[in-house]
Amino acid sequence: MAGVEREHDKAVLVDTTIADSDLTRDEIIARNIKVVEAHFHNETPDLVQAAIQLYADEVTWEAPTRGIVMDNRDDIRAAYEGIFRTVTYRSFIPLRRFATEQFVFDDQIAHLTVVGDEMPNLPYPKGTDMSVRLAHVFEMKDGKIVREIAYEMWRKGGRSQCSRFHPR
Repeated sequence: MAGVEREHDKAVLVDTTIADSDLTRDEIIARNIKVVEAHFHNETPDLVQAAIQLYADEVTWEAPTRGIVMDNRDDIRAAYEGIFRTVTYRSFIPLRRFATEQFVFDDQIAHLTVVGDEMPNLPYPKGTDMSVRLAHVFEMKDGKIVREIAYEMWRKGGRSQCSRFHPR
């Protein structure tokens, strides 16, 4: 898969008003994939509120490698705002995404530069070019994200992490 540039001129919305119990298995899985795609699309300074709206009222957001666990939308939004002021993304390389009725797994590589210092426990200083393997596990219910776990594996830029991990 080639690297992708994310265009973010308007929010991507997904109908999350229908309960899982009113959908078929395939419809639930398709919606879960759409919700995660919309969530990633909306993860920008201008659209972050649309990303936050895809979380359930009671949500948990984790970044285990940095020791971060949050359980409310306000803290999660503040964390995203800190991320936006800390890193500048250059590109994303999607590797794989698949779903069940309850989970979505997403695996990608982000190329970025550290430009600030508002991400707790970020292991590199400002000015560092990074290649970050991002593996996300989303737990889903009724079209909402109830848990997001973002496994971040940080490496200084220039060392590609994708050549031997591309899906075949």
